[in-house]
Amino acid sequence: MASTRSSRQPRSGAPAPAVAPGELIVVTIPTGPEITPSTLRENRAVRGRVDELLPATAHLVPVFGPDNRLAARLADTAQESVAGEYLSYYSVHGDVGDLGDLADRLRAEDTVVSAYVKPAAEPPLAPLAENTVVAQAPSVTPDFRSRQAYLGAAPNGIDALWAHGRPGGLGTGVRVIDVEGAWQFTHEDLRENQGGVIGGIASEDVGWRNHGTAVAGEISGDLNAFGITGIVPDAHIRAISIFGIGSAAAIRSAADALHPGDIVLIELHRPGPRFDFRATPDQRGYIAVEWWPDDLAAIRYAVSRGIIVVEAAGNGAENLDDAVYDARPGDFPATWVNPFRSAESGAVVVGAGAPPPGLHGRDHGPARSRLGFSNYGARLDAQGWGREVTTTGYGDLQGGPDEDLWYTDEFSGTSSASPIVVGAIAAYQGIRADGPGRATPEQVRNLLRGTGSAQTAAPGRPATQRIGTLPDLRAMIAKG
Repeated sequence: MASTRSSRQPRSGAPAPAVAPGELIVVTIPTGPEITPSTLRENRAVRGRVDELLPATAHLVPVFGPDNRLAARLADTAQESVAGEYLSYYSVHGDVGDLGDLADRLRAEDTVVSAYVKPAAEPPLAPLAENTVVAQAPSVTPDFRSRQAYLGAAPNGIDALWAHGRPGGLGTGVRVIDVEGAWQFTHEDLRENQGGVIGGIASEDVGWRNHGTAVAGEISGDLNAFGITGIVPDAHIRAISIFGIGSAAAIRSAADALHPGDIVLIELHRPGPRFDFRATPDQRGYIAVEWWPDDLAAIRYAVSRGIIVVEAAGNGAENLDDAVYDARPGDFPATWVNPFRSAESGAVVVGAGAPPPGLHGRDHGPARSRLGFSNYGARLDAQGWGREVTTTGYGDLQGGPDEDLWYTDEFSGTSSASPIVVGAIAAYQGIRADGPGRATPEQVRNLLRGTGSAQTAAPGRPATQRIGTLPDLRAMIAKG
């Protein structure tokens, strides 16, 4: 299914990212909680029956990779005893025509317990004010670190500069994989500790590329005398694109490429049950991707392997505690329950808070108050800045014809908030490596909830609309 251009234009001179393809997910009958030779044989037979129902131009692809490797990947994890459940998840690849019609036909098959179409995933970038892209970059890029107040001391920043002075505080030894669409890893400020795209097919769309570049800069922009500095410039960052493989397979692939204590960042959201696919779309009603069964399973898979998963809450202005999210869609598996109620995924879910008033000459409300577009609710664990983030990409701070020289100070959304939390976790893990050792996903999540600079209230947006605290690295190290 070809991608199409979004009608949203979040900034002048920079088009909205192209919309990723929708995905058809098939869940077959489980063949046993554990993976044994007999369950593998039975599962392959079930897959064969479903494959026969597909057009000749389409085929099933296991979301969790080759079935004969899955048992080894989950050995000695909390999911080992139910590893067989992961064998049931497939995505449909190829030319299938109308995805909804095919899903309807597949649900009539006795061996299929669920077939559903996931709406296209998009980067959770909030619409920005109109601006003028700078026509030409100077001969030498200035030092923009003075604009990166999120690196500074709490309560306005996360105390990254303090962490830089501690052993491991630059993110030494920590690996991060960003899951989204595209990146410009040739950027002048992304030359060190960058591993490039290791999975999926990076989109050629400039909107996705700017977005991924901005995320990478926030996390691990190079430590040098020009441009920006990443929160953890010594952390090693790589990327996996959802294009060509889908979001759940991208998350699973990222988990397989990391070690316990490393980090997967999910820079995606998609329209949820409140979104009515109106003719003039915006992001109202977009939610975190863990609501969909295969993405939830992929996140649980990663967390069970000791990987810290950080997930954007989404820009839908939604209360994720609302009962609408309890209603199981008829095409989801009968065993599905609302993950926003239980934190079943184990991921760290991030909301978007306001930067300090007056930053870059603008005021978005009291610092750390919920920005109007940010989703909120008990499920959220932490917040980051959702406006005015200075990083690589886009070209409104420094532009010109060469994307490798582009910078912005307007990166936004739960898109900009989530990398701040990733950076704090990576710095914390790097420092801990020199002491008690890396923290587990549960320990990290509890620590973020138990420390940090408190959320504040704004008119019409009380602090009870939870987005969590802004990480405070000094407090994290002192407590954990």
